[in-house]
Amino acid sequence: MKRVIPVLVLSVAGLIPVWRYEPSTGTTSTTEAASTPSVSSSTSSSGSGSTTFTGTTVATEKGDVQVRITYDGDKMTAVRMLKQPNHPQTTAAVPKLVAETLAAQSADIDTVSGATVTSDGYKESLQAAIDAEAAAATASPSASASGSAAASASRTVAGSTVATEKGDVQVQVTFEGDKMTAVRMLKQPNHPQTTAAVPKLVAETLAAQSADIDTVSGATVTSDGYKESLQAAIDAKGA
Repeated sequence: MKRVIPVLVLSVAGLIPVWRYEPSTGTTSTTEAASTPSVSSSTSSSGSGSTTFTGTTVATEKGDVQVRITYDGDKMTAVRMLKQPNHPQTTAAVPKLVAETLAAQSADIDTVSGATVTSDGYKESLQAAIDAEAAAATASPSASASGSAAASASRTVAGSTVATEKGDVQVQVTFEGDKMTAVRMLKQPNHPQTTAAVPKLVAETLAAQSADIDTVSGATVTSDGYKESLQAAIDAKGA
């Protein structure tokens, strides 16, 4: 009988840590699931060549959305959510939005099914951050140059803002010498047709090396505005 008592005491003592541990595990996993999408990468580890731009805070019916992006040179390398709705749909959608952004290197990405409100807010804030980066690059075109002769030949020119019935359109063009090497949309209508049309317009522009390109079917208004702003950028480069 004396031997049984110590065994029982040790058994009960062994169960106490188990009973305490279970609730703490559930709390920790919930916190990590909510915070993981908002931190995609460190913004300070890339060194002096890394620049960070914060988009506007977009109020949605689900909650505020705000995006911060990091560039290394001209490449978008990280996206961080500063504000996002506390909803399971948002938690699931954000990693998809971030992955598509880094792949597309623009705000021309698909809306995540089941998280339309968050997706729209995300893209609006993202575009604002991209516009801030473009404005900084235009204001200080030598900031990202390496100092070499090839880098000094690079020039970025923004075309005029063209008002259309769908919304404003503005194009920015980067030249290496006389060659057009990149086209970026600074302003564009928030329409599915525009989202689908822009990559085609950009591809045709780089292939033609001019504004003499075809109108994209189903996006005539955006195409016309694009070509007008593009031509203005080309004219400004030659001036």
